[in-house]
Amino acid sequence: MSKQLNRLLIPFLGLLMAAGFYYLGYFVPRENFWLTFMLFSSLFAGMAAVYYLGKAPKWSLIFIAGLFFRLVLLPATPNWSDDYPRFLWDGELVRMNQNPYLDTPEGLLQNNPERANSYLNSLFETMNSPQYFSVYPPLNQAIFYLAAWGANLDAKTGVLILRVILILGEIGVFFLLLKLFDHFQLPEKRLILYWLNPLVIMEITGNLHFEGLVLLLLLASLYALSKNRNLLSGGFWGLSVGMKLLPLMLIPTFFSFQKTRRSTVFWIGSALALVLSFAWLLIDSSWVHFLQSLKLYQGKFEFNASVYYLLREVGFWVKGYNVIGEITPILSAVTLLGILYFSWKKKPQNLLQLIDLWGLIYLIYLALHPVVHPWYLIPAFGLSLFTSKKAFLIWTFAVIFSYQAYGDPNYQESPIFLFLEYSILALAVYWDYFRQKTHLKTIS
Repeated sequence: MSKQLNRLLIPFLGLLMAAGFYYLGYFVPRENFWLTFMLFSSLFAGMAAVYYLGKAPKWSLIFIAGLFFRLVLLPATPNWSDDYPRFLWDGELVRMNQNPYLDTPEGLLQNNPERANSYLNSLFETMNSPQYFSVYPPLNQAIFYLAAWGANLDAKTGVLILRVILILGEIGVFFLLLKLFDHFQLPEKRLILYWLNPLVIMEITGNLHFEGLVLLLLLASLYALSKNRNLLSGGFWGLSVGMKLLPLMLIPTFFSFQKTRRSTVFWIGSALALVLSFAWLLIDSSWVHFLQSLKLYQGKFEFNASVYYLLREVGFWVKGYNVIGEITPILSAVTLLGILYFSWKKKPQNLLQLIDLWGLIYLIYLALHPVVHPWYLIPAFGLSLFTSKKAFLIWTFAVIFSYQAYGDPNYQESPIFLFLEYSILALAVYWDYFRQKTHLKTIS
């Protein structure tokens, strides 16, 4: 393709994508699956075209384009997620000097109506799980508090503040990816796959999910480790656990990686960050309700699963009822054993091998977990850009099939769409782990 045509085509694609994000973010509810699917697919194709057509744009142009796509969504009310009312509810309680872990929203309004106000009542009306205690760790609560403090009883302002915080985190992800790609001598072109990815933009900026901040902290941990700042590396990893508990499953890899296993300051930094993140749960025994919600989440909810759904069907056939309470502990145990086994077997010798192991651990977890929301993929996808594996990139497209459930009046998932999603993923995993030989550079 000629340079002149390339210079014209890339800006044109950028404008079309901006229009697509605008329409998707403001006018397409998640219940309209086919329109969602067509627009999302077009945006994914646009990202792929920018990546594959001719010479890659300079990183500064990539940054400006992706930032513009995010800013297009700045004043939008999330169309694809109803999690944000709980974020604002918890933040408002903290602003009122109340403990968000002590009462469920339903319980607070029924038993202590004097503690509520019209703003909390309006949030309650749009909340998706008012009968459960808050499952969000204290670091999340700190961000919710900032949004509530700035919002001053206005939900739209609260959403705007949350979105600005998440966009700032995404900017941090971009520049950490840029720094680490340079450190590992990887092409800057890979930035396109994250920064212009429609799943990343819609689920973090559009739907206000915090996996982007988890990725930010994991990348910060890796960058600090690459600079031999082990205290900071441990601290950033500990904070990533404080943001979302899931990075805790990476702890066996630090014991199998010599650079961290023998570093006392790494473990000191990790411990300090974990104490800072979770000590607040000791107030009024908040940890009791927090763990209760986690237990309910692990043993009651199911969405977009793969292995779990297959086992559940076997359970229906054998016992005649949903055996989620029996399957979930078994799958959790298998996940733990898989993490321990591969951490011991692979014994990463450098940072790229450590990152590759992290990707495998995320894959094991998500394959066996009964709940796989699309935004769960984002930290693993960002890490996968340091490897030659493409499964998570492909999954960031295929996971859009899970939104079919919202188009059903009863939120019933279609086996056909689940089969499509996981067949595509299975082929990608087969290619990554059984056909394609991965060559990792030995740069620590």
